[in-house]
Amino acid sequence: MVQFRVRTFGFPELHRDGQPCPLALRKGLALLVYLAEAKGPVARDVLATMLWPESSEEVARARLRRLLHRLQLTLGDGCLTIDRATVRWAAAVELEVDSGLFETACDRGEFELACRLYSGDFLDGFTPGDCPQFEEWAFFRREALRGRAVQALERVVQDRSAAGDHGAATVHAARLVAFDPLSEVYGRALIRGLLLAGDRAAAERHLGALTQRLRDELGVPPEAETLALLAQGVAAHGESAPPTRYVLGDGVHLAYQTYGAGPLDILLLPGFVSHVERIWEEPRCRALLSALARIGRLILFDRRGIGLSDRVGFSPSVEATARDIATVLDAAGSLRTVLLGASEGGPACITFAADHPERVAGLILFASLAKGSAAADYPHALQAGQYGIWLRQLVAGWGGPAGIETFAPSLADDPQARAWWAGLLRAASSPGAIKGLLEAFSDMDVRHLLARISAPTLVLHRRHDRAVVVGAGRHLAGQIRHARFVELDGADHWMFAGDQRPVLASIEAFLRGLPL
Repeated sequence: MVQFRVRTFGFPELHRDGQPCPLALRKGLALLVYLAEAKGPVARDVLATMLWPESSEEVARARLRRLLHRLQLTLGDGCLTIDRATVRWAAAVELEVDSGLFETACDRGEFELACRLYSGDFLDGFTPGDCPQFEEWAFFRREALRGRAVQALERVVQDRSAAGDHGAATVHAARLVAFDPLSEVYGRALIRGLLLAGDRAAAERHLGALTQRLRDELGVPPEAETLALLAQGVAAHGESAPPTRYVLGDGVHLAYQTYGAGPLDILLLPGFVSHVERIWEEPRCRALLSALARIGRLILFDRRGIGLSDRVGFSPSVEATARDIATVLDAAGSLRTVLLGASEGGPACITFAADHPERVAGLILFASLAKGSAAADYPHALQAGQYGIWLRQLVAGWGGPAGIETFAPSLADDPQARAWWAGLLRAASSPGAIKGLLEAFSDMDVRHLLARISAPTLVLHRRHDRAVVVGAGRHLAGQIRHARFVELDGADHWMFAGDQRPVLASIEAFLRGLPL
């Protein structure tokens, strides 16, 4: 059996039976990579349109026939299976694709192997030329794989640090810094590892480089916590960021944290983007989390497919996220909790509260909604067409501070907040994955569950919220029995942006009235 190895990380390469198989045809190489990634037959019309978008159908199909003939001459007969409608790698070919090996390693939790396999970004530096459909496909695939690589590196840094292997931790932390040079979380991980490994000089060099990058790109100094690593030693780190742990539920590993100690538990489920470690990087967000942890024991987690939890090959439903809530509460030993659902996190909290009233001491909904898109009897969300336009804009801006003007107008001109949000997006998900998640969310509807909520409920919403209109909050409060509605000043969608004081005051007053 002939063996082909397809390298997709970095500039693509092809090997046959262990020997290089040079291919000067850029579109031929693009076609072979696309077929390898497809893992099955691909329609000839799809390939012709993708590789020759400006040509007529007849000309494109003729060019595809010539290209396939040349590929057969180069690869050898029987390596491709070609019929009148489709093309695929032949079943007799033993095909090994590095991107597939990488994803399998991630799925199995073999993160160190995954990090070794990820030798560069997907198809880095390669283009078949004037093929926008191929370029778009490669972009989404690249970002998805890059997101999984970041997640794998984060896990290895955690594991190696916990094992005391600080040398290995620094090697992987340095790769994280290369992915996101402006992240102080990654920078601190590298500096801390170097200090614990006994290389203070290297730690000082990296702090100097980080300081320079922050000054040049954002016009800000490092945070006090970063400077304290060298000024006071590594023991000074970590008081504000709890350790991340994992629990397995439905075959998915969920990343979660607990922080603080109080008479009650508060589980916080944010909107469509989360990352339980990088949220602590933003000073205002950290201040809000710390304030909540002084009220009760705070429980944070990344839902499946997002942040540090396992990436999944589908868009999780509201019901799946509600099951994740149960899994994390069990792992944290929480029998009864207050659910705090923000934005898109609200519907899953509503679902859990309706299905498990015995486990919910209270429900807080911040800037949330009951339905993903508007309907004749629900005018409080975007129309389907408007939603599609907004989603395309968000995905197109992924990698930068996409949507910050809508989500947090008070922070839109803050360079440090913009850099943090951009880094959070990249670490939390990929453009393609978030596109699928938000497309599924547009069909979400939990209105039928609102009458079943029996827990004391507080609904908070800022009057001029640009992301979710205040009418959505009023609707929730009007449909949940005995819910209290508090309309706050401001336009920020994020809970931690703008004035936090009335938010925290309302939450504290609500919690004081709950029976322990």
